[in-house]
Amino acid sequence: MTTTTTNPQRASSHADQFGRAVASRLAASTDDLPYEVRERLRAARVQALQLRKQAAATHTVPAILANGSSATATAGEESFSLWTRIGSVLPLLALLAGLVLLHSAQADHRANEIAEVDAAILTDDLPPAAYADPGFLQFLKQSGRE
Repeated sequence: MTTTTTNPQRASSHADQFGRAVASRLAASTDDLPYEVRERLRAARVQALQLRKQAAATHTVPAILANGSSATATAGEESFSLWTRIGSVLPLLALLAGLVLLHSAQADHRANEIAEVDAAILTDDLPPAAYADPGFLQFLKQSGRE
């Protein structure tokens, strides 16, 4: 089984080659245009190149790195804004709140079960000491067989 990975430098060079090919085609077809239009197109290309250089300097390209038989996607360097931090902490807080609610619900349920057993023992005809007598257990086993 082969794993396909993308080399960021190779992808960038392919994009640069494509850009150069498109630019040469556009430059070849502008010979028939008036001088004013050609100058506006040249100015627009210069602006686009400046913006591209600025964007490349401030933004890193996501990369896929090969680690043995697996691939890891990295987003490069990015600054964590307030919303990104809130978005990453919010699921953790929701999980924590859910665990606290689950624990309190289970504790209440267990307390109710114990209260029901205590109420049944106290309202029964037998005294509570009878339940602790080892002979009482034998009595219950024998009465269950009959």
